[in-house]
Amino acid sequence: MDKLIEEYKDILNSDASSFDKYWSLRKKIYEDYKSPGVLARDVSRSNMFIILLGLLRDEAITMDDLDEFSDELKEDIKQCIK
Repeated sequence: MDKLIEEYKDILNSDASSFDKYWSLRKKIYEDYKSPGVLARDVSRSNMFIILLGLLRDEAITMDDLDEFSDELKEDIKQCIK
């Protein structure tokens, strides 16, 4: 989330017109809203696997971040990202 906030600040602090800043920021927020990192507010066992795959795809986490998860889960994820 900190990364997103910095990107939003960059848009707002740019030399673009207010009109362009608004529409750029609106587009960015809309795109980010669909990101697994943002959607991860509703983490449950049933949707955890999909969220982890999305976070890996978006490079928000790495496989090293999954060290404390079960070997079975890590193997399943590795199979999906190959």
